[in-house]
Amino acid sequence: MGELYLAIEIGGKRAAIPASAVQSLIVLDGLTPVPRAPAHIVGLTAVRSRVLTVIDPALLLGMAPLDDVAPGGERHAVIMECGGHGYAMMVDAILDVTQALGEKDGVPDDLGQGWARAASGTIETAIGPLLVIDTAELLASETVAKAA
Repeated sequence: MGELYLAIEIGGKRAAIPASAVQSLIVLDGLTPVPRAPAHIVGLTAVRSRVLTVIDPALLLGMAPLDDVAPGGERHAVIMECGGHGYAMMVDAILDVTQALGEKDGVPDDLGQGWARAASGTIETAIGPLLVIDTAELLASETVAKAA
C-alpha cells in the first residue's frame, strides 16, 4: 500500500503533503496581524488554546500572495509543526486524501526556485500527478529567513 497524502492547491498549483505531517485542517477565523513581520507571515490564530503562526506558502514558493478569502468565501489552512512551533499553512483548496500509486519520482526541472527547493518529488495518484511538498524544508527557519 502506498503512502497517504493530503492533496491541496496553492496558487492554482496542485500539490501534496504527506498525511503524516498534517495535524489537522481548519477554516481560518480571526487572524491577528503581526507588526513588522515578513510578508509570508499573515498573522496569528488560535486553535484549541494554541497559538499558530499563519503562513502564506505562495510567497515562500516565489508566487503571488494568496487572496485573503478563497473561492467559496472561506480560507482553509493545514496545521503542521516544525521545530517545535505550530503553523497554519494557508491553501486555496483542500482537494482530497489520496494514496500514492507508485514510488515518488524526481522533481521536474521546469519549476521555479521556490518550488524546486520545497519539493521532494512527484507522485502519481488517483486524482493525477502531484508535486510533493517537503513541509520541513518549506517551514525551516533558514528557508523562511531567505524568503523574508
